[in-house]
Amino acid sequence: MSINTANEIDIVKASSSKIDTVDFENLVFGNIFSDHMLTCDFRNGAWEKPVIKPYEPFLLDPSAKVFHYGQAIFEGMKAYKHEDESVWLFRPDQNWDRFNKSAERLAMPEIPSSIFIDGMKQLIDLERNWVKKGKGNTLYIRPFMIAIGSGVVAAPSTQYRFMIILSPAKSYYQGEVKVIIADHYSRAANGGIGAAKAAGNYSAQFYPTKLANEKGFQQIIWTDDATHTKLEEAGTMNVFFRINDTLYTAPTSERILDGVTRKSLIEIAKKQGIDVDVRSVLVSELVDAAKNGSLKEVFGAGTAAVVNPIVGFSYDDTYYELPKVENSFASQLKEKLTNLQYGLETDDFGWMVKV
Repeated sequence: MSINTANEIDIVKASSSKIDTVDFENLVFGNIFSDHMLTCDFRNGAWEKPVIKPYEPFLLDPSAKVFHYGQAIFEGMKAYKHEDESVWLFRPDQNWDRFNKSAERLAMPEIPSSIFIDGMKQLIDLERNWVKKGKGNTLYIRPFMIAIGSGVVAAPSTQYRFMIILSPAKSYYQGEVKVIIADHYSRAANGGIGAAKAAGNYSAQFYPTKLANEKGFQQIIWTDDATHTKLEEAGTMNVFFRINDTLYTAPTSERILDGVTRKSLIEIAKKQGIDVDVRSVLVSELVDAAKNGSLKEVFGAGTAAVVNPIVGFSYDDTYYELPKVENSFASQLKEKLTNLQYGLETDDFGWMVKV
């Protein structure tokens, strides 16, 4: 291994790379990780010096508070390689800002951009060979923070670990997605942590999603916890509804994650001249629109899949198939956003950041 320092980050390079053992044409999402990771600990009220080092397991005390009280947050991002071999990030400031909002909500320390963004750039620069060219190829980026302080007293930790790990990815495609509209289980509640990207939000979904899978559905469209009448999110994604030629999506709230893909698609849609209405959409509206033929599309939006069309939904034991739409809003918006991310169209929004 070799050690050097760059911009206040120690870099310990792996003695060899495993990149030649990876089949980049047959990747399973999130299973393979690059040679290096970034780690930085928070102790005695301050962040220590970050280190980029070989990807490896690490030890924690069995009483570490992450295991007992769930102080754990994360982000999901991607790096893209353009045809000229340059590597780019998509709106990293938005992920950094949301990460710190999640940290605040879970009583965790905020992370400075010099560690989150600058550290990420240095890590990706070291691993740029893991970012492959070609539309659909990306390097998935997972920044996360966990409570590492020991003790089982029910109180926030005083010690934390921030890390970034990287995973090469192909286009994320789930096939046809059919959903059930939730009428009992909730993803989040008012006053809760639904707007934070907290690990516990995702584990809480696993059981109701398992029940949906057993009925032949891939995901759940979550509804508000109080009345189960307002449509909120689809699985782990924000959700859009096209009724006639207007695109609807719920406003962000304490229950709904402020998705970076969501807000980007809204801006692109408006620039494309698509009417966008950000408001609560009722289950009854969706059912009525499906019955009278005005419901044209439903699709999820998130980092992994970008846009995931939904082919039908079930509510109150009735299944509603969506029509096949030529030149759908979902396909138009995904094309525009991915073209921008891969440098195939001009970035008029100033969203791309070069590594």
